[in-house]
Amino acid sequence: MTSPVIPALILASSSRHRQALLQRLGLPFTVVAPEIDETPRPGERPAETAIRLAEAKARAVALKQPDALIIGSDQVAEFRGEPVGKPRDSGHALELLQTMRGHTVIFHTAVALLNARTGVCRNALVDVVSSFRHLEDAALQAYLDREQPFDCAGSVKSEGLGIALFTRIASDDPTALIGLPLIRLIDLLAAEGVRPL
Repeated sequence: MTSPVIPALILASSSRHRQALLQRLGLPFTVVAPEIDETPRPGERPAETAIRLAEAKARAVALKQPDALIIGSDQVAEFRGEPVGKPRDSGHALELLQTMRGHTVIFHTAVALLNARTGVCRNALVDVVSSFRHLEDAALQAYLDREQPFDCAGSVKSEGLGIALFTRIASDDPTALIGLPLIRLIDLLAAEGVRPL
């Protein structure tokens, strides 16, 4: 009896952080950058945006990869009910950190796994409740100068020096804040017959 053929695994992301996270699982995969509009829709809540964009990334790649398992992921930070995106430039990055210091921000990280062959898309959302220290401007600028976190939501790169921005991080998936919730992804992969162990 032959075992079923496992489809190729593709990460629909140009994020080096997500690529590094997925490498932890030891599964062979390729990377294809999706081309989608990531603008939030009017009235859309940040968590809804994250889920929609994670699936949209996977579906965009599926158009050219019809036999693959495709992973899409997106993260939207939420502060006072409003989305916090990636900074436009270094000045905007400092403004974001100044606004969030001393407060709690929720990072909504969504992951979608699309079986392009069957059309079945499974997804999960992981929230990371993050409490920021009340740091002086000089400390925030030093962080930005050293980390250059301009490709991260809210300018937060927690896998580096950004961990010093927080007094507390609460989540049931520690990889979610970096951008790809691996615990949830393992569950989604298992539903498709793919297991790292």
